[in-house]
Amino acid sequence: MRTPGRASGRTPSGRRDRGVSSATPVIDARVAEHYRWGGDCDGWHLLAGDDLSVIEERMPSGASETRHRHARARQFFYVLEGEATMELDGVDHRLRAGQGLHVPPGATHCLRNASGAAVRFLVVSAPKSHGDRDVAP
Repeated sequence: MRTPGRASGRTPSGRRDRGVSSATPVIDARVAEHYRWGGDCDGWHLLAGDDLSVIEERMPSGASETRHRHARARQFFYVLEGEATMELDGVDHRLRAGQGLHVPPGATHCLRNASGAAVRFLVVSAPKSHGDRDVAP
């Protein structure tokens, strides 16, 4: 029996899931879809499904994202290398390699890198956050 959205490459509703392929079940960041954001930050789509998104991102020293919120998506930020500060509903949380933080739907947040080196992190969103982003004051 095939599991929808996994071996079949389809979501449970039957739609094609861009993040899953029956031909390549192992996801390799070296060949993942790459994009630039914020001028000098990098992102790689490791899994780009409608219900779940996993992105590896790299943010250089001094970079910051715009303070924003997502109405539907909950997110989990997990630091792989370096350190960053997540402002979550007005409170700063310092995250080091091996640490993560959950951002519930509707929470205002902003990740910034005030350290002297680049930070590499994962962003897990359910459902995907693209198209569900409002700039916050």
